[in-house]
Amino acid sequence: MNKKKVLVSGASIAGPTLAFWLHRFGFEVTVVERAEELRLGGQNIDVRNEAQKIVQLMGLEHKIRAANTGEQGVRFVDAANQIKGEFPKGDVDFGTAELEILRGDLAKILYEATHENVAYIFGDQITDLDDQDSQVTVTFKKAAPRSFDLVIAADGIRSTTRTLMFGTEPKIKYIGVYCSYLTIPRIESDTDWAYWYNAPGSRVINLRPDNQGTTRASFSFLSPDNGYEKLDVTEQKAMLKQKFADAGWQAPRILAALEDSKDVYLDGISQVNAPHWTKGRCAMVGDAAYCPTPMTGMGTSLSIIGAYILAGELSRNANHEEAFTAYEKLLRPFVEDIQNLPPGVPWIAHPKTKFGIALFNTVIGIASSKLVKKITKRFSAKEKKEPKEQIKLPNYAE
Repeated sequence: MNKKKVLVSGASIAGPTLAFWLHRFGFEVTVVERAEELRLGGQNIDVRNEAQKIVQLMGLEHKIRAANTGEQGVRFVDAANQIKGEFPKGDVDFGTAELEILRGDLAKILYEATHENVAYIFGDQITDLDDQDSQVTVTFKKAAPRSFDLVIAADGIRSTTRTLMFGTEPKIKYIGVYCSYLTIPRIESDTDWAYWYNAPGSRVINLRPDNQGTTRASFSFLSPDNGYEKLDVTEQKAMLKQKFADAGWQAPRILAALEDSKDVYLDGISQVNAPHWTKGRCAMVGDAAYCPTPMTGMGTSLSIIGAYILAGELSRNANHEEAFTAYEKLLRPFVEDIQNLPPGVPWIAHPKTKFGIALFNTVIGIASSKLVKKITKRFSAKEKKEPKEQIKLPNYAE
């Protein structure tokens, strides 16, 4: 019996995870990635809840733990670097997770777990799709056209493959905040804690440790949709220097490092809202289909969960249309729940005035106090007898 051939676009997190499970379930998988090689940069991400169960099934949890960033928790500080509140690792759902890892390190682990059984094509991309009754003919930018039984887009929030599949039907919903990430040299005062600092004007600066002897920094700020993500890197750097010149705290240090940084990334924080994730013999998974924004803390986990469910449903349904229907039916309520941001996000975390920042830090101080934690833990112990599953994962691995 001939194996079904599947083409996956994107070699970050969702793509290789999908390729792992598709191969295990007997599919012949090819992954195409527009970058010339595996992209090893990126900021801190985490693997939570049901996604952690999936990497356990993949036999990769120990490797993720070994590549942990070492982050001990999150500290909120003022301009004088005085700690206003802190949340140790595992203390709260929004803080440092048990499995905290750099995006590039997780991508490398997933690649190493799949490259012997999955064909990877780097430095190329899909430019056209001819979705027919029995197959999809794919045109590449460089390689010769080929035919596949299925094509899956897993190439991120700005997915060009998604546009070839669905046109303008999926909408990118900007939520009102820009964020820029970069790597800077580590200095003696940096610790294994993440730091959060609010500056007047609805600006936030974050510093986070990594396991490579450097420090990961980020700027975020509330703004209308000004198209900053479309600027070239030089223009983006100039805009950030102007925006954060008077921000205080560690802004001068980060802006100085910004000049020579080679890994600056800036984008508007957005969600992807798509009424359909599948069409004909094509589908999408991860951020390309349902990016929930980093504000949820679930982007990476959702990519892993979605890839597992999509592969699993394709394995248990001989008809791809039935598999696609089951994939959407099971996952969509979970996605919609995650994308339903709490009231006040992202504005509550980006107070505009000095008074607003003082109030924010006061609330953080109260929430992180030993008394509040003790009371919260006591009530949680009474009300929560066992962890609640966010989504019921079928055991496709059996």
